[in-house]
Amino acid sequence: MSAYIFSINCHDLLIPGLSIAEKIIRPVIIYFVLIIILRIAGKREMAQLNTFDMVVLISLANAVQNSIIGNDNSLSGGIIGAVTLLVINHMVVKYLFHHEMLYHIFEGDPDVLIHNGKLRMGRLKKELITIEEMTDAAHKQGIASLSEVESAFLDPNGALSFIPKEPSAEILRHSELIKKLDILMEEVSSLKSEINKIRK
Repeated sequence: MSAYIFSINCHDLLIPGLSIAEKIIRPVIIYFVLIIILRIAGKREMAQLNTFDMVVLISLANAVQNSIIGNDNSLSGGIIGAVTLLVINHMVVKYLFHHEMLYHIFEGDPDVLIHNGKLRMGRLKKELITIEEMTDAAHKQGIASLSEVESAFLDPNGALSFIPKEPSAEILRHSELIKKLDILMEEVSSLKSEINKIRK
């Protein structure tokens, strides 16, 4: 029994069930297919704004798993597939880095969701993003309400970016007054210390 537990089939562990050429071609094809699918699906899928989007991405990864590795459970086959994905991704990113126009075609441009403090409902509807999802994303960036947002963008990578409004003149005056009061309190404290020294 113990011999069975510790036995290792070196052939199944190290020898791929498919040819090395096929192990390389499969991940490359799936890589580009996924890029096209996610580009068509839109930025929202990359953002993972809710549970449904996360489930789709997890299911998508599971759905293409067998297409990448084929009928092969060997360790070396998995390593070949993983290395192939990393290498092809590095090559694509490096190529796009030197070709800015192609990069914008692949990645797309940011989508403006709030402009001059006003929600662009048409853009929200196009990207299928609710006001509640926008509010939750703003909270994560330390913004209490969308009314405090000057501009908001859905970046090509799916991230939501917010630019808060400039503070009002009243808030600026209040902040300046607080600073002056702090300085005055420090001066009063310093004078008290000097008077106590003189008395001693």
